[in-house]
Amino acid sequence: MSEAVKTSSPTGAVSPMIPVLVCALAIFLLSGMDAAMKILVIAVGVYNTLLWRSMVAAVVAGAAWLAGPRLKPTIPVLRLHALRAAIVGVVLISFFWGLARLPLAEAIGLSFVAPLFALFLAALLLGERIRRQAVWASLAGIAGVAIIMAGQFGQADYSQDAMLGTAAVLVSTVFYGYNLILARQQAQLAKPIEIMLFQNLCVAILLGLAAPWLAVALPSDLWLPLAGVTVLSLAGQFLMSWSYARAEAQYLIPTEYSAFIWAVALGWFFFGEEATWTTLTGACLIVAGCLIAARANPRLAEPIEVAVLTSTFNAPPDREIPQSPPRA
Repeated sequence: MSEAVKTSSPTGAVSPMIPVLVCALAIFLLSGMDAAMKILVIAVGVYNTLLWRSMVAAVVAGAAWLAGPRLKPTIPVLRLHALRAAIVGVVLISFFWGLARLPLAEAIGLSFVAPLFALFLAALLLGERIRRQAVWASLAGIAGVAIIMAGQFGQADYSQDAMLGTAAVLVSTVFYGYNLILARQQAQLAKPIEIMLFQNLCVAILLGLAAPWLAVALPSDLWLPLAGVTVLSLAGQFLMSWSYARAEAQYLIPTEYSAFIWAVALGWFFFGEEATWTTLTGACLIVAGCLIAARANPRLAEPIEVAVLTSTFNAPPDREIPQSPPRA
């Protein structure tokens, strides 16, 4: 009997179906987080949303770090934490700024192109060989982005703001690719709980530099959505970590793209957004490109909204970094 159909084993292994279902639940929770983030960004802006969320996350991560065994990070490791925090800050700001100006489904669909950028950045920065699958995957992804953008131009209510939002989401995918490279180095030097703490702390400090001019007190009615964002993020990442510890990536990767289905549903329910045929077609092409790329390197097939939370909260190292062959 193959491992895929076993329900249990003497060692305690479970059928991949259980981790798949748990991972799908995690994607749903993270999609709900995206919807809650959009509500906050529309209400108080992307800067204040990220500032307050980073502060809350830093407190939660700090409590977890202090509660367990820990080592004081060295100066070089602190520099790496700070560098990656700066890159993550760009990813967060550009993605959620674009999210506030685009339908939820469209922003999530565009974000799926991030793994394709990561493939080429891995070749540029890590010396990895670009395989034929990566070329076909990139062509499919580019075609998907072009179709989504063409749909924007064809709308009667087309606005420059929507195009700027599209550009912001695409910029976030490029920086996310570089974030993956840094994550590889970071995971080799620090434990996940340390990464979780210093990532949030550094982001909060960097954003806090502009607080005297940009920060505003969070209205009392928005503290509940902020708490919801934190709970959804932590719960989603915990369930995802549990899943990836118990099943191979090949079983779990397809669940990542259920985020687009939830984005369509949540965008319609909370914001009255309707997905156009161009968004649906373009997203399908982008997903197809990522699945083609996944055959060569499955750990790169990760949507950006999940990866952004991986950068902000805890996740296992093999969940957040591209695996490349050792270099001489």
